[in-house]
Amino acid sequence: MTACSDTSDQQPAALEQASGKSPLLGVAVVDKPGGMTSHDVVNLVRRRLGCRRVGHAGTLDPMATGVLVVCVGQATRVMEYLQTDPKAYEATVAFGIETDTLDITGTVTRTGDASHLTRAAVEDALARFRGTILQVPPMVSARHVGGERLYDLARRGLEVEREARAVTVHSLTLQDFSAEPPPTADISVVCSAGTYVRTLAADLGAALGCGGALTALRRTRAGRFTLEEAQTPDGALTLLPIEKALSTMPQVRLDGNTFARLRDGCAVACPPDLLVSAEGPILVVCDAARYAIVTRDDRELRPVKVLNAAETTR
Repeated sequence: MTACSDTSDQQPAALEQASGKSPLLGVAVVDKPGGMTSHDVVNLVRRRLGCRRVGHAGTLDPMATGVLVVCVGQATRVMEYLQTDPKAYEATVAFGIETDTLDITGTVTRTGDASHLTRAAVEDALARFRGTILQVPPMVSARHVGGERLYDLARRGLEVEREARAVTVHSLTLQDFSAEPPPTADISVVCSAGTYVRTLAADLGAALGCGGALTALRRTRAGRFTLEEAQTPDGALTLLPIEKALSTMPQVRLDGNTFARLRDGCAVACPPDLLVSAEGPILVVCDAARYAIVTRDDRELRPVKVLNAAETTR
């Protein structure tokens, strides 16, 4: 049993639709087109790879485009470690309008006079939304209330009380402003997982006294994944190995016999040169088809999740 300080030298495995030779275990970075739901993308990837076990690590609204992290096969078991990563967006806000969905796809509920807006006024208002802020989730969202998704309630014409949640806006920058009616602002946002840019747009419009609605949204980064590596969902898809997808997690390489003990639910001895904190998850790499998430307890590694591509059902 040996420790591995860097397991990132493995190359991604290209998986074609007709391929049955490579293990169905990995992460696809997809550039979601506008007009598709995140679930539409998941279904498309299922058909492309012939694998039913596919999920995504962070919803994008139908009108939004950009980075959607899609987990395939047993990689769906590590989605929770990817969903909490910060996200980056480019967005456009139109002022003087409010809608029931907080974006341009909804029904207009109110209009306001935005003719007084200036770039300086927008800059000043943006300052209020940097750092930790409270947001009320929009009714048209995947958030659960009382066991139901909010968008299911909204489709039935219901509106329920939603608790404000703390989110963090790490950076919020005005990229461009146009005073031509309707005034618009192009903004870039880096924020914590769970931040609604639609809500940010509406709250910005409210702060300026005229209302606002999101007219465009593109996710440019989700954690370590960027647009540069994103693929179209209807083409041949390349899956990143788990050790690249979880590259920020401490990693250790173990041999097959030791991995088998983890698979059976047993703790194994911790390599003496594994210099990581005892807190937090550690990724065990056996080979391109076998991984585990473990925690360290002094001299032992205890299994939390075991991933084996051979156990993936197509």
